[in-house]
Amino acid sequence: MSTVAVILAAGLGTRMKSKLPKVLHPILGDPSLLWVLRALPEGLGGAVVVVHHGKDQVLAALESWQKAGLLPCPVSTVDQGEPLGTGHALQVCIPELDRLKATRVAILCGDVPLTSPATVRHLCDAEALVLAMDLTAPGSYGRVIQHADGRLAGIVEAKDATAEQLAVKRVNGGAYALPWPALKTALQGLTNDNAQKEYYLTDAVAAVAKQVPVPVESCDPEELAGMNSRLDQAEIQAAAQRRIQRHWMEEGVTFLHPDSTLVGPRVQLSRDVVLEPGVRLEGRVQVGEGSRIGQGTVIQDSMLGEGVEVRPYCVIEQAVVGGGSKVGPFARLREGTDLAEGVHVGNFVETKKARLHRGAKANHLAYLGDTEIGEGTNIGAGVITCNYDGVNKHRTTIGRNVFVGSDTQLVAPLVIGDGALIGAGSTITRDVPGDALALSRTPQTSKEGGASKLRLRQKQGSEVS
Repeated sequence: MSTVAVILAAGLGTRMKSKLPKVLHPILGDPSLLWVLRALPEGLGGAVVVVHHGKDQVLAALESWQKAGLLPCPVSTVDQGEPLGTGHALQVCIPELDRLKATRVAILCGDVPLTSPATVRHLCDAEALVLAMDLTAPGSYGRVIQHADGRLAGIVEAKDATAEQLAVKRVNGGAYALPWPALKTALQGLTNDNAQKEYYLTDAVAAVAKQVPVPVESCDPEELAGMNSRLDQAEIQAAAQRRIQRHWMEEGVTFLHPDSTLVGPRVQLSRDVVLEPGVRLEGRVQVGEGSRIGQGTVIQDSMLGEGVEVRPYCVIEQAVVGGGSKVGPFARLREGTDLAEGVHVGNFVETKKARLHRGAKANHLAYLGDTEIGEGTNIGAGVITCNYDGVNKHRTTIGRNVFVGSDTQLVAPLVIGDGALIGAGSTITRDVPGDALALSRTPQTSKEGGASKLRLRQKQGSEVS
């Protein structure tokens, strides 16, 4: 048996009122479509994503996820063209599903991000299955009609339902597993004889149910909630956050203010991690045991070791922070930053493609870009690595136990040897040997009594004017 997943992702999403395709709107930093694809079990015969509106954006996203290793199986796409309904979306997939030698098809919606991997695995393992929800106020959802023994009898769209059918509380969740030969035949016989003049996938599902038994199972409505508006997006994100926070609290993580803290689905937290109010962790983030993340900090695609202290209001992106290091407050670690153990990066320090070895410190007001800084080196306040000449980037290499005085400009390319001392206020343009003292200052001039004379001239000038 070869199960192939079909993900419906061609819709315009008019109620989102956005240029971004609906399925690319994020939930905790990851697009809805990525949540759906990531939930697929390994070992599928493939996944087919049906695209149309925002096609180029969706294809670019799929390519980036594939390169990043985020997809559990091979993914191909089919352009629906002019959307004529969900049944039409499956019709255009017929050649691709035949090419993939599908024997069973699992159908999911790209704007339903919270269906759990366990539920999706159960769906993909079933010979045939329809997932439904039991709602006290079913509203515009299609109603699931069942035989006395529970098997599916049909699915009726709300606009086409009778008063008796509208009274049914069990509604369609939009997730199906069906044998491909029977579904293919049903799709080929679809008509659009309905209120919306669309080709309904639900009609094809009902036709399959006449050929083979199709069980119906009710799910937690949260798992099948669709994102059709910004309000839906906010509610789904809140539900996802509750689920993720509950998991990490059970694993020994402290959330000082859960309502203001956002933790994405790819984040990994260890025991005794403390997250202060307003923290946001997105993408592939790993935080080691006993680390504390300060208020208002944003961390994306980064790895933090054990016992790291990130003080409030820092931004850390695509960086590595070694165990026992201290960062911030108000520090920014940009892509390519790699801090070894016990490094201190303080307030208003920015780093990019910077490697700081064990025990190095840059505690105040510095920019460190395209640089390697040796063990035990101290970078003073106001130090800048001048790494860009307007055309090319150049590296600065600073050795071990170097002291770089405040307000120093290090003009790359530059190498400073171990144990060197750079005087404050210097502009260093040539390599400095190890254990050397380097200074670059205009000679100081002091004129006794000059201050009083200057003030007198200033006062006289003011009186004349």
